[in-house]
Amino acid sequence: MGLGLVAHLVRLGVLGSTSDHAPVVSINLFVALLCACIVLGHLLEENRWVNESITALIIGLCTGVVILLTTKGKSSHILVFSEDLFFIYLLPPIIFNAGFQVKKKKFFRNFMTITLFGAVGTMISFFTISLGAISIFSRMNIGTLDVGDFLAIGAIFSATDSVCTLQVLNQDETPLLYSLVFGEGVVNDATSVVLFNALQNFDLNQIDVAVVLKFLGNFCYLFLSSTFLGVFAGLLSAYIIKKLYIGRHSTDREVALMMLMAYLSYMLAELLDLSGILTVFFCGIVMSHYTWHNVTESSRVTTKHAFATLSFIAETSLFLYVGMDALDIEKWEFASDSPGKSICISSILLGLVLVGRAAFVFPLSFLSNLTKKTPLEKITWRQQIVIWWAGLMRGAVSIALAYNKFTRSGHTQLHGNAIMITSTITVVLFSTMVSHLVPIFSLSCRVP
Repeated sequence: MGLGLVAHLVRLGVLGSTSDHAPVVSINLFVALLCACIVLGHLLEENRWVNESITALIIGLCTGVVILLTTKGKSSHILVFSEDLFFIYLLPPIIFNAGFQVKKKKFFRNFMTITLFGAVGTMISFFTISLGAISIFSRMNIGTLDVGDFLAIGAIFSATDSVCTLQVLNQDETPLLYSLVFGEGVVNDATSVVLFNALQNFDLNQIDVAVVLKFLGNFCYLFLSSTFLGVFAGLLSAYIIKKLYIGRHSTDREVALMMLMAYLSYMLAELLDLSGILTVFFCGIVMSHYTWHNVTESSRVTTKHAFATLSFIAETSLFLYVGMDALDIEKWEFASDSPGKSICISSILLGLVLVGRAAFVFPLSFLSNLTKKTPLEKITWRQQIVIWWAGLMRGAVSIALAYNKFTRSGHTQLHGNAIMITSTITVVLFSTMVSHLVPIFSLSCRVP
């Protein structure tokens, strides 16, 4: 795993150098920037509006500007983006830690509502955005995009950025909101990736009822199979550690076994064409409930902080890269002949995201409230508005899926694809920045 990560990281570069030291220089600069993000994040700890995600984005943007000036407009990157790097190395620790640290009582108490929002809601958002993209973009002559591309856009922009959102919400002050937004965000990401992957397996130029039913059946199979695999991996790790009592000889082996089995569950899901996100998330939940209680006391402390640290580094790396990639000169050059069209497409996508979000949050909240017995369990109107707004952020999953669909190894020479990449980056930056600055989040801290 380490050699594979280095192999991806050394695709470089900075300053356009052909020196053997160029990859080393790139990695050193990137690590230095990560350290800067951590230090500034610490200094801004008390600021609710400028958290570590925003800090990493701003540092990434500034770094991109410096590199552009240094290379005379040839590059804005220290490292070249790779979907494999994202999905294989960076995403698993983030999602696993989300499941491992989740407040299980709150999560499972609201499990039906979370599933309703995360799975059914994402499907509604997907169809809303896809239909909007088909009806609007097909008339705008933005390149050789087909129905499959428009449906992929629906899946790409259905994925919320729960990581960034949860850095603003407070788990202790608003436990219900935190639980709903957190759970929905993870299930939403998994559902979006499952949708995106399922779309690749169908001929979408001839859509009929049979194709739609087969697509929905495949989606349900992937969803349930991925969940089962994650639960099985978590229970297996608990059984092995309890029966063998590995901790009596070495706590290092306990921690290593937990990490490796969690990662194995993710990679096995990907090998079987299932959803690794959903698998490793439920693996994290089961491990925190069963495996964690079967390890020694020192291992409990170690695992809790080790998983959180890995997740934190991965999150910061992602936001730092997104900031730098916003100035990718190659893609902006291909889209530069129609800047007005790029701005128009980004605005339309933001509008579709707003409509797609509203299309399920308010109706599904109404349905959820019908099943609640007491007023305290119901989602109030103010809470619904916060949930709607909190899910507007788009982040690393959207970026990675867009790169997967519209580029090859991070590069594209097609006008339509370049516009979709630059529009995705614009939507991610705008939604992340604005969602933090608009004062509606101040409401979330006082919502009953």
